[in-house]
Amino acid sequence: MRDSMSFKRTFRLTAMLVATCLVAFGDEGVADEFSLADVEFFEKQIRPVLIRHCYECHSAAASEVEGGLRLDSRELIRKGGESGPAVVPGSTKKSLLLEAIRHESFEMPPDKKLPDRVIADFVKWIESGAPDPRDRPPSAEEVAELSWQTILKERSDWWSLQPVVAFQPPTMQPGEKAIHPIDAFVSTKQHAAGIGPVEPAKARVLARRLSLVLTGLPPSSAELERFVKDSVTDPDAAYEGLVDRILASSHFGEHWARHWMDVVRFAETHGYEWNHEIRDAWRYRDYLIRAFNNDVPYDQLVREHIAGDLLETPRMNERLGINESIIGTAFWRFGELGHDDCVEFSEIRFDALDNQIDTFSKAFQGLTISCARCHDHKIDAISTKDYYALVGILESCSRRVRLSV
Repeated sequence: MRDSMSFKRTFRLTAMLVATCLVAFGDEGVADEFSLADVEFFEKQIRPVLIRHCYECHSAAASEVEGGLRLDSRELIRKGGESGPAVVPGSTKKSLLLEAIRHESFEMPPDKKLPDRVIADFVKWIESGAPDPRDRPPSAEEVAELSWQTILKERSDWWSLQPVVAFQPPTMQPGEKAIHPIDAFVSTKQHAAGIGPVEPAKARVLARRLSLVLTGLPPSSAELERFVKDSVTDPDAAYEGLVDRILASSHFGEHWARHWMDVVRFAETHGYEWNHEIRDAWRYRDYLIRAFNNDVPYDQLVREHIAGDLLETPRMNERLGINESIIGTAFWRFGELGHDDCVEFSEIRFDALDNQIDTFSKAFQGLTISCARCHDHKIDAISTKDYYALVGILESCSRRVRLSV
């Protein structure tokens, strides 16, 4: 996805080219009126609104053109439909489109009136002569592509797709102290809901909670008694010591690797009717346990999963004499797999690729890319082009079993 600066540069260049072509090759008496500013205003303020809110019923892509009105070209928007011209350049009173978006006669769009600022843009556009560079009616396919690009632009602004930025924690209430910045966010929400913090847990309860969360197991009697005794003299130091000891336990990696194995749909067989064994699947399981226990950074873990066989400097385990990074790529191998000939029945191969893409996107991007196998995604900013670009990458790869460093 391009950044905003790249988009702006691309847009300006496109607008300049469109304006130049219109002046050189456009309709006589119309194109000469278009300036770069005219085209830019139309492309930024008018066309996206028409595409987003009007093209579904009033374009070549509509299953039935409502009222005989198409709004997807300069000629057709000025010609209008059964009720007359939709846009009359220079006349806001005669332009039926303006009446419709104001909900004064027809109500367009019918579900919700457009914001006042958007209506003001249409007033400005019509008063300035309704400059419109769309010099020919588009095909249904072209309208569909234009509609998707507009929707994609909107969806790319979704909060979860934005770069991470520093955020100032809210101010704590008088008399309260934030031990960690997260406490300030929690406290603010608690006060908004009319609730307050609970009392700190007793030593025995705290030790049990901590052990269960980090290892999935209760603390031993000896560990519990030690923590209770240490908490009497220095609670903070006792707590830090208990956290360090639990994190040093091999059970920490075993517990949290289990959660990650659910994310990457770990299994020791491929399922389906014949349920073939996945050779050496246990090596990936043990790799994960070691990774969690050795506190491998998350970004390193992601690189090893996606392309651990291509890292210039792989992570080596000197004690075991193995290449840890390459084992991470085993996550691509899990998932259901049919037993028939995937050359004769290509859908078997593509179902496997789809499973890989679905797992990859959910695990590392929090997105359901797999829906775009059949159509531009109906919710997320994912197109079929994005999906099949991933298919192309994975299809060009071959499976290999590597047991050596």
